Parts: sequence; C-alpha cells; structure tokens
Amino acid sequence: MNHLQEEANRCLLCKNPKCQKGCPINTPIPEIIQYYKDGQMEKAGEILFENNPLSAICSIVCAHEKQCAGNCIRGIKGNPIEFYQIEKQLSLDYLENVTLKPHATLKDRVAIVGSGPAGLTIAFLLAERGYKITIFESKEKIGGVLRYGIPEFRLPKSILDKMEEKLIQLGVRIRPNTLIGPVLTIDKLFDDGYKSIFLGTGVWNPKTLNIKGESLGNAIFAIDYLKSPSAYYIGKKVAVIGAGNVAMDAARTALRNGASEVIVFYRKGFEEMTATKTEIQEAIDDGVQFNLFKSPVEIVDEGLKFIQTEKIIDENNKVSVKSIKGSESLYECDSVVIAISQSPRNNIVSNTKGINTDNAGLLVADDSGHTTRQGVFASGDVVTGARTVVEAVNYAKIVANSIDEYCKSLT
Repeated sequence: MNHLQEEANRCLLCKNPKCQKGCPINTPIPEIIQYYKDGQMEKAGEILFENNPLSAICSIVCAHEKQCAGNCIRGIKGNPIEFYQIEKQLSLDYLENVTLKPHATLKDRVAIVGSGPAGLTIAFLLAERGYKITIFESKEKIGGVLRYGIPEFRLPKSILDKMEEKLIQLGVRIRPNTLIGPVLTIDKLFDDGYKSIFLGTGVWNPKTLNIKGESLGNAIFAIDYLKSPSAYYIGKKVAVIGAGNVAMDAARTALRNGASEVIVFYRKGFEEMTATKTEIQEAIDDGVQFNLFKSPVEIVDEGLKFIQTEKIIDENNKVSVKSIKGSESLYECDSVVIAISQSPRNNIVSNTKGINTDNAGLLVADDSGHTTRQGVFASGDVVTGARTVVEAVNYAKIVANSIDEYCKSLT
C-alpha cells in the first residue's frame, strides 16, 4: 500500500468536515477521498477540476497548514491527513488524460486581460460554456504570477504548459506579448465585438521601503528578480527585506543562483511573519538565515544599513515595534532584495474612461466583479491586492457567473 492510500484510509470521512470548511474554495474533500478509495480516480479528478480549474496548482502552493490540513480532526492529536498530496496526484493525472470540449457553442466573445490565477479560471469556465475567449497576456507565456512570481522549484512550469494545452483544446485563443491599454484599448475591444471584458492584470509594481538608496545598482525588487533570476548578477552575499512568501521565494532563489549567504531581515519576529510556517522552514532547510527585529535604514554601496527594533504589545495584544536608538549597523553584502508587496500598474485605467480605482490604485469592483464601467469585470489581485491563489480562484468563479449572466442579458 502506498503512502497516499494509507492517507486516504486514515481519513475519518467526517460528516461535518472541518477540512472542507477550512478550504477557501470548499473542496469536497471527503467525497474526493471516498472516490479515491473506491478506485474512481478519473471521477475524483473531474470533481476537483469542476470545483477548481487550478486544483493541480492549489494542491502545491496553497497554505495547507492554515486550510485543509490545519482544520483536519486527525491533526488534533496526531498528523493531519495530507489531502493535498492526493489532490495533486488526482489533478495532474486528470489534466494529463482528459480531453476538454465546450458544452455548447456560443457567438459571444469575451476578452480576458491577464492570465494569472483569476484569468485562467475564468477562461476555463467560460470556454467550457461555449464562449469565444481571447486571452491577452503582456508577457511571453501565460500564467502571470504563477509563472513569473513563483520559482520553478516550488511550481513546475510544465503544469502551466499543460493548462495552456487544455485551454487551446477548448478553443481559447491566446495573444502573448500584448499589452492592453496604450495601443489596443478597452474601447477597441468593444468595437471589435467583445461583449464583455475581464481585467485580471495582477499587481506588478513593487512597493518601496521609502528609504535612501533604493535606486542604487545593488538594490533589486523581488517581483522583478523572480521573473528572470538568471538576468541578475547578485554576488555571493545577499540581504532580503520582507516577511512574506515572496521574500522566502527570493531568498531561496538567490541561493540557487550563485549566492552563498542569504539573510532575511525583518523588523518583527517569526510569529509575525506572513509567510507560512512551511515556507519559512523550507527556507531554513535550504540554508537561508534570518536576522529578526532589524529594520532597514538605508541601502549603500557596501550593503544594508539597519537598526535594531524591539517588540511592543499593547492592551489589545496588537504587536508593533520601535527602533532602538544608537543600534544602527551595516550588513556588508553584494545585493539587497526588497520584497514588501506589490501594487497594480495603470496601463489600462490611464487609457480608458469610466474605470475607477481606489487610493491604492486597485480597481473598484463589487462582490460580483462589476467595475464602474458597464461590461468590464475584474477580480484577483488587481482588485483585492496580493492574496493567495485559491482566494483568486474562488472570487473568479463568482465573476465568471456574473459575466455569463451579463452576456445573456444582452441577447
């Protein structure tokens, strides 16, 4: 008996599955495991795909410790069921073997701008319903943050290539290296007969620390670095500033691309880091070091100047830090990687009337994805800010239904 079969047999098949409730997209975990135990692998894979077209990806990159595994009853007194491993096998096998076909043939065209998690999800769902889908991708290949923000060692690009193959099976047309906004505008897309337009362009502008030295030659923004690590000469000693999964990815990538010493600097402690415990532990296993309660002050030619901080907990248990005067120091290094989140670009809104943004530059959209311009929908990070893949997929499922309803209302 292999490990996955043992995991399936350990599952209690709870009637009130907390694992399922802990999943942002409500994956029917007991049902899937029962099909797995019965040997109905194709059926299990089909249910996973219908519930989440990116199940193969979510099985790899989701924060399982906070979701399915983190809510498993077995985990109270022992090890939780590793459902995500079962999901991974089922989903990859399904993608490899299934031939996807539209359920109907419709005349309506829908444009999808951006091919990250939200765009891919909506493309699959609407193409299956028979819509004529065109994906406009500003980069060479589809995937968005999945391809250009998550390293190969965490998410193999072959999975995205397989998804592209399945989209083409469904009749989806893909236009790479095509930036919507300056030349092909939203107005032009409507003029060419698109009934609806979905915007899922993500967040690709790095946020700055607002400290001196961020324009120096040894400073690198993580979101840029992860797109093409081999394009950068980072040297042997690297400082990474940040506490999220992007910071962990950048640090681990640096070690795989020539660095011999990588230290993550963070102004708080491990408990306050937004990166998952798994990501942090994998970074440690790779050899990444951590210098906690250190806040960056300035980037200089010699490396990173920082100041020591101390934790303060108020009466509401809210954690903050304050700098300790006179504790400034210098970490001598070759490169400083800045990984403190991203914000959206304005290629589309600066060339389009009627699409509102908020103070952070995010697109304004309601819970169903309607923007302030009729026929234009949006979801994903460009609306919510940087979130998880599974959250983007869940929101996109709702928006796909909204686009479907909108297009039908026009006929």
